[in-house]
Formats: sequence, C-alpha cells, structure tokens
Amino acid sequence: MPLDRPALARALSQTPGAQAEGIATEASLLCRREAGTFQRAAVATGTQAEPLLVGCTQESRLFLALNQQTEGSAPVDVRPIHFVNLRETGGWSRDAKQATPKLAALIAAAQLPDAEPVGTVSYRSEGRCLVIGGADAAERAAALLADKLELTLLVDRAGGALTQVHQHAVHSGRLTRLSGWLGQFEAQWSQSNPIDLDLCTRCNACIAACPEGAIDFSYQVDLTACKSHRDCVRVCEAAGAIDFQREPQTVDERFDLVLDLREQPAFSQHEPPQGYFHAGADERKLMAAVLALREQVGEFQKPRFFSYRQNLCAHSRNQQIGCTACIDVCSARAIRSEANLKGKLTGKNRGPIPGLPAPGAPLGQGGGVFVEPHLCVGCGACSTVCPSGAMSFAYPGTVDQGKRLRTMLTAYAKAGGQDAALLLHSQGAGSRLIDELGRAAQVDRATSLAQGGLHGVPARVLPVAVWHTASIGLDLWLAAKAQGASQVWLLLTDEEAPEYRQALAEQMAVAQALLAGLGYAGEHFKLIEAKDARDLGALDTALRAAPAQGVGRPAAFAAQADKRGTLELALDHLLTQAPTPVETIPLPAAGAPFGSLVIDTAKCTMCLSCVGACPESALLDNPERPQLRFIEKNCVQCGLCATTCPEAAITLQPRLWLADEGKARKAARVLHEVQPYACVRCGKPFGTLRAIEAMITKLAGHAAFQGVAAERLKMCGDCRVIDIHTNPNEVRITDL
Repeated sequence: MPLDRPALARALSQTPGAQAEGIATEASLLCRREAGTFQRAAVATGTQAEPLLVGCTQESRLFLALNQQTEGSAPVDVRPIHFVNLRETGGWSRDAKQATPKLAALIAAAQLPDAEPVGTVSYRSEGRCLVIGGADAAERAAALLADKLELTLLVDRAGGALTQVHQHAVHSGRLTRLSGWLGQFEAQWSQSNPIDLDLCTRCNACIAACPEGAIDFSYQVDLTACKSHRDCVRVCEAAGAIDFQREPQTVDERFDLVLDLREQPAFSQHEPPQGYFHAGADERKLMAAVLALREQVGEFQKPRFFSYRQNLCAHSRNQQIGCTACIDVCSARAIRSEANLKGKLTGKNRGPIPGLPAPGAPLGQGGGVFVEPHLCVGCGACSTVCPSGAMSFAYPGTVDQGKRLRTMLTAYAKAGGQDAALLLHSQGAGSRLIDELGRAAQVDRATSLAQGGLHGVPARVLPVAVWHTASIGLDLWLAAKAQGASQVWLLLTDEEAPEYRQALAEQMAVAQALLAGLGYAGEHFKLIEAKDARDLGALDTALRAAPAQGVGRPAAFAAQADKRGTLELALDHLLTQAPTPVETIPLPAAGAPFGSLVIDTAKCTMCLSCVGACPESALLDNPERPQLRFIEKNCVQCGLCATTCPEAAITLQPRLWLADEGKARKAARVLHEVQPYACVRCGKPFGTLRAIEAMITKLAGHAAFQGVAAERLKMCGDCRVIDIHTNPNEVRITDL
C-alpha cells in the first residue's frame, strides 16, 4: 500500500487516544512476516488498559492465537485487541496516496471503547426436530441428521419410499399450523389417510394385495387410484393400521427445530423464525440446513436488539389506530399491536402472522405495540421508521453509533480531508463486497478506468460497518450532515428485505427534501444496490459520484438517546448554516416525521377528542377559551387525531415549517377557535355555540326534552342541578 506514513503519524497525533508506534516501521507484509512485531506490541501493552489495534483484518485469527500464546501478554477480556481494515478500504485504491485522512478516521473509530453490553434473549433446544415433506426427501434428510437429533417425519403426500426399518417416529398428514421459534415450535397437522403410519409394521402385504397399485412404499393410499376393493384392509387385519372409516384426526406436537422440504414454506415473511429451515427441493439449501441443524442443540443466546418506550408510542389511543410503521416494516413479523381492537388491524401486514393472534382477535388492554424478542432478528428497521423514537435500536444504541460517526468525521477533517461520504454497509455481505472491490482494484491497477479498470474505494469515502443497514435512520443521517459529512450512502445487498428497501427509500426521500429545501445543492443521500462480485463495476462507479454541498461549520453536538432530540439538534444547525432556506418545506407523506394539521372549521365542533388522542402533546386545549392549539415541533404525523375525530375534520400536512428561523414551530398557535356558549341562567361559558346548538337540534323531538327540560340543555352543570332541585316535579335529565 502506498501509505504516507509521516502524514498518517501526524494525523493520528491529533486524535485522542491514538498511538502511532508501528507507523515508522515497514509493515507492507504485516500479515505473517511481522508476527514478531505484533507479539512485541502485545507484551508492551499487556499490562495497560488501552486496547491494541491491528490495521489489518486478514490474519485476525492468527494474531489472537499468538496473543494467547505469547508470554507476558494480557488476555483479550483484560486488554481488548481491535482489528480495522485499512487495506481494502483505503490502501488498495487508485488514490491511496491521498487516503491519509480516511485512514486516520478509520483508526480513530476503531479505538473507541466498546458499547455498553445489552440484554440477551435465551433459547433452549433439546434437538427434537420435525422434518416435513415427501417420503424420499424426508428419509434422506433424516439419514443426515439421525446421529444428532431426535427426529419426527411428517409425510405430507403419497409417493416415494420410507425405509423398511422403522427408525423414527413417522406420521402422515397435512400441516395446518406452525408457530413459534427455536426450542418452542408448535405444529399441528390433519391426519386423514387410511393408513396410520404409527401402527403400520411395514410388512408390505397391503402393497402386494392392492389390485390397483394405489399403495406404494410410502405406505399411503393414493385415493385417486383406489377403487374400494379393500383387499388391503383384510390383509392388515392383525396390525389394524388401515381404516377407511377413520375420521380425520388433528395432531398437536411441540418441537425444537423444523426442516421444511415442501415447495412452499410454512412462513411467508422474509425472515423466518430461528430454528426453522426451508430447503424445498434445492440440494444446496438442504446441505446448508443440515449443517446448521446439527449445531442447534443446547442453550443459545442472542442480543436483545431493541428498546421500547410505550409512553412515546404513537400507535394507538382508546382503540383508535394511528402509526403502524414498525408493524408494517418488520420482516420477521415480530411486532404486533397491543391495542384492544374491535376491528381488524390496519397497516400493510394484514395477513395472519404465525405464532401471533390473527387480525381482529383481542390483543390485550392498553396501547402501544409488543415486540417478541425471540422472533426479532435485529434489523433495527422499526427504529428507523418510528417517528417518535419510542422504538430504538440497542446494538449499539444511537448514542454510541452517533459518537462513532462524529469521531470519524472529526478525525477526517482534522487530518485535512474534505467532502467526506459515509458509506454505511452491513458487517456481513456489505463488508465482503467492500473487500472484493478493493482486491479487484488492486489487480486492475494496470488497466485504466476508461478500459474498464476499477478505482477502488475513493479516498473521501469512509466505509462504516453496522450490524444492519436498516438500523441507522433519519436522525443519524441528518446529524452526520450537520457534523460535516458531504453525503450519506447506504450499500444494500441481498440481505435486506423488500420492506427495508422501501422504508429506507422513503426516509431518504424525506431527508433529501429537507436538505434541498434548506438550499444545500447536490444528492446528499443515496441507496446503492450491489449483490455480489458481478455488481462491482456499478458499485465502483456509484462510489465516485460528485460531492454534495455541506455545512460551512461542522456541528459539535452529540447524538442523543432521544431520536426527536437528535433531529432537532441537527435541523437547528443545518438551518443556521443553510445557503437559501425557504419558509416551508413540503415533505413526502410516506415516512414524514414532521408536519402540521389542517382543520376543516366548518366541520369541527371543538369536542377536543383529538387533544385526548394526541400521544405527543402536539394538540392542546385552552382552559380559558374554546381553542384548539398546536405545537408543530411535537407532531409526529401519526394520524391518531384524524382517526379519532368524529367529524373527519382533520387532515395531516407533512412539512417542515421554518418561519421565524424555526422558532414558530416550537411555539403553540391556535388552529381553531369558536364562540363560547353562555349559560342562560348564570352567563358562565360552558361549551361551544356550535356544539350546544347541535345538541339542542338533535334532541328537539325527544319527549324527555320538552319545556323546562329543553331549557336545561342551555344551562351549565351547576345551574342544571339547581334547577332540578328547584323544580322537583320536572323530569330529571340525569335520570334518563
């Protein structure tokens, strides 16, 4: 790698905590030749708290083993060892000599302390595995798993052959329900074939006796071929396994693991439950599933990826549904509504969710949503689309992730870098693509770009590996822009579900609209699609896009645990640095976390149901006057006010309002005000003119509200009580 070691040492000297001990030595073959250098560094820092950083990932396994075997070195749980990829991400590029600021940024981020550990979710599997499919496929899979797992075969159709030896529990039937997760699957099937495989001795007498050949070595009757001779019943009299009069039976069983060899999987969502493997007829998928299943016995743990605060959730109030963003985007169907609904759940995922109550079923009291941690796969998309910040990603949290991005941007700028583009990618497929691009660019050095050669990751592009690309959203994107990034790009591979792609595209449309409205030129946010090495050319071209306009002075704020707090800090700074801001920025309706309300004053009766429904205190009443007030900064565009309004008088208006330098949206303003209705007895206002007049009109023909009783409708509560006691012979309204 053509590293400028003196420049890199100077850059690191400006980064807190960074040490440049190895920069002055020739380390072009660090992988193995310099193993002694690593051992000396491990011993020298073995008693210190600072972690040891290795600027290459290729031989991480070797170096960890050397650290364990080197006398005087500390174990990694006492003194961590971090590895950072400098070669494929920066050194193997056509502008590697200009990559010093990038390398400084990567090293600075790699030396940050580990994020606080999160809670875990536990699974326990004893190896009870259900194999579903035809006889041939099920027996073949069973032969590969029998030495490790306790197997039950569910043969779902006639045809093929079971083994002569009865080695496993075997049932026949059609799977009707499958729910749960690793260690907790519940399966139900309907058994209707005349031959009971549990009773069948596999003597083959029925096969020999059947004149139509309707029975084969799957020991099931092909009812389309059977002509009702019943010779099979006579020869099976001793075992009693064949009964054409048997009623269909429903069988319920519990399993730890499921291998599904049918064409259509039992789960339709993009991310099936852990412990469930669908192979169909694909040989490669079958072998991969077998290898995974053999290791699925014992106790397992995974991080609890999410954090949820119900008091911030804008999903439901009083059985009315507002925001369903997290339910719609979850590719694992791990999120369900906790509203006590009378009707069906609204949102895109209206179909039945395996393991969860069906739409329209009672879902418990209260509001908000429930996330089943055993089904959650840790994509973080729910936190990205959540407008209020009620749902947040915890692996790591926004504070740690924001600190990492700010550290990289700060170190890059201090080292003289300009126009930094953050490239967010997954730790799995995304990292592999970046490595492949760097390697291919290194090989293509002699081929010019015009002839199809690859450039490699440009010096201004800072790759950032995250657990999942969907876990970082609008708040951190805008914070990065405010902190000096020119652009924020997301690299999408085939790991991302369709729901994630749509959600990220909607969020980026909102982010781009905000920056464009503030007057920042260029394309600030972009989704880059690349699945494998065949897409390296397109990826290489996408990474060489022109910079976008950034802020003149980077912000110094830190990302907050509160999503709305981070958004406000970022917007305030972007507004102060904005080239040509407009007063109102219209936003796309999909995914907009900001906006106003339009009140149809001809319909609104000032019942104030919307005030009680608003979960974010964006709508307020006025104890002194019949007013509907609104704080636009608090509105998350959840729509609860609109669905609650009995007069359908409220319409959402997605936008960012920047009047008075953004101060106007933070103050309460009056959306609607009506004339009060004064008590005809004491003159005290007790309602609105329109509401009281509407009530009098609707009750005018009612027999109980005639004469004095009708007059009481025009009185306040106190005067009504006084009048009732003054005229005891009149019908009391409270008795009705």
